[in-house]
Amino acid sequence: MAAASKTLNLSSSTSPISSSFLSPTLRNLKRSNLSFLLSRSASNNASFSIRATSLSSPTTHITATSTSQSESPDRFRVDILSESLPYIQKFRGKTIVVKYGGAAMKVPELKASVVSDLVLLSCVGLRPVLVHGGGPEINHWLQLLNIQPLFHEGLRVTDAKTMEIVSMVLVGKVNKDLVSLINKAGATAVGLSGMDGRLLMARPTPNSAHLGFVGEVSRVDSTILQPLVDNGHIPVIASVAADESGQSYNINADTVAGELAAALGAEKLILLTDVAGILENRDDPKSLVKEIDIKGVKKMIAEKKVAGGMIPKVNCCVRSLAQGVRTASIIDGRVHHSLLHEIMSEEGIGTMITG
Repeated sequence: MAAASKTLNLSSSTSPISSSFLSPTLRNLKRSNLSFLLSRSASNNASFSIRATSLSSPTTHITATSTSQSESPDRFRVDILSESLPYIQKFRGKTIVVKYGGAAMKVPELKASVVSDLVLLSCVGLRPVLVHGGGPEINHWLQLLNIQPLFHEGLRVTDAKTMEIVSMVLVGKVNKDLVSLINKAGATAVGLSGMDGRLLMARPTPNSAHLGFVGEVSRVDSTILQPLVDNGHIPVIASVAADESGQSYNINADTVAGELAAALGAEKLILLTDVAGILENRDDPKSLVKEIDIKGVKKMIAEKKVAGGMIPKVNCCVRSLAQGVRTASIIDGRVHHSLLHEIMSEEGIGTMITG
């Protein structure tokens, strides 16, 4: 006679699963690879089935029926994607302007991270626009041509010969390399400079006597840009432009990003930098200011808590907000997937400035 049997299911759904239940693959995942989509600790259901036979049977079988499912990488990816839905819905169809530079441009792994983030955002319905500089690459080619890079108050001194190199490197090399990487990753990128379609018109800076052909943005015409954005392409824009006479100018990429964000009515402007964001105490990396408004930023500048190279970035954000951009963020481009972390999580990763 077959032994009588009963099944008892025990499950826990209220508390996060202990790391001891996770597979080695999940336990070894770096937090930075996942935290950009998680606003709280992941909760997994652990379910066990215990089958007990009658006393006449000498064997008791204990099996874990769903632990393997809950700990699988596929299950974990599904959980992450489901939690990202509110953020995708919030930003879907919205334009996001990203300024790309610093360490994120120099380190291949970080470059790959930024490219994959842009492609993912494009695939889920956001409209990213990428604006780039390329200081280290320019310096490299100037040195190859025995031209010494010169700077004045943090800005590159740009004579006629240097301007020629800047245009060749930014437009002909850096821009097309980024377009190629984005296309290879599965999106459709289009490379432009401020001179294409008169996207940007330039004027010399007030300090042109010392800086040479360093310019400011005098006008933005997004006629050539808007159809690309509307059709799901990713514009990649080099920060050079010309004036009415055709003279080329080297323009700060932060400034270009801010002006384009305003002209496109962007939902968000994001500056990738080599710092965590705005710090309450410049000597304490842990004193990150997570969110601040324009009035608060101006107060921090007056109190000299914001100083040096951060001032132009903050002023760029303030100017774009004054022209209608919803929020502007300064984030750490040295962190893998920082772009996704900023957009796809409640707390973000850097400093968000609001209007």
